[in-house]
Amino acid sequence: MNLPGFFVCTHAVLMPELLPVFLNLAGRPVLLVGGGPVAAAKLQQLLAAGATRTDIRVVAPSVDPSIERAGVRIARRGFEPRDLDGTWFAVAAATPAVNRDVSAAAADRRVFVNAVDDPANGSAFLGGVVRRGGVTVAISTNGEAPGLAGLLREALDAVLPRELGAWLDESRRQRPRWRRDGVPMDARRPLLLRALNDLYGGPERPGAIRDSRPAVIETEPAVSIPWMGAPEDSWL
Repeated sequence: MNLPGFFVCTHAVLMPELLPVFLNLAGRPVLLVGGGPVAAAKLQQLLAAGATRTDIRVVAPSVDPSIERAGVRIARRGFEPRDLDGTWFAVAAATPAVNRDVSAAAADRRVFVNAVDDPANGSAFLGGVVRRGGVTVAISTNGEAPGLAGLLREALDAVLPRELGAWLDESRRQRPRWRRDGVPMDARRPLLLRALNDLYGGPERPGAIRDSRPAVIETEPAVSIPWMGAPEDSWL
């Protein structure tokens, strides 16, 4: 929009496509910068993802009581670049100015940093997550629409089967057979669909899943299930 005497220009910086990755944080040093309620929530996420209390270090002038109760190491002071030395992953949950400092220092050390609600200063973006029965589904909007990621997470949580753990168990049981018999990758998914349908084989089948809902998976090879669409052998 142009007004007399004014010229208004808008410019959007497009985020590149991101590589979805699941990190193994167990036994790897993690830095959390910030001590408020948002940082406390991120701390719980890190612990839930396998980071140990002895490997997480919090740096902030003051910290939320829940962070103190978590039993992690705490440095009650401002952030210093040397805090990132030896760190594998960092979360910046502080003010925009502090987040910028963390981002710059992390880039110098080639450390990925998640800047909470501050995508311009982040190099890693945490998505909405659904965990059920050993399966993890994550949704990302490149850090630009966390509210939408949350809504999609709730939608997936509502439609994914309650017995997803049984699906995973069956997949684990079938995979060694396919590897032993040299079953080609493109033939495994139709076989898995049939095996999963067999889980709903009715009361006469020992161990059949008791569910009032009809089975929602098809055995035709042409059927595509969204979360089975990855090209790599990531879970078969």
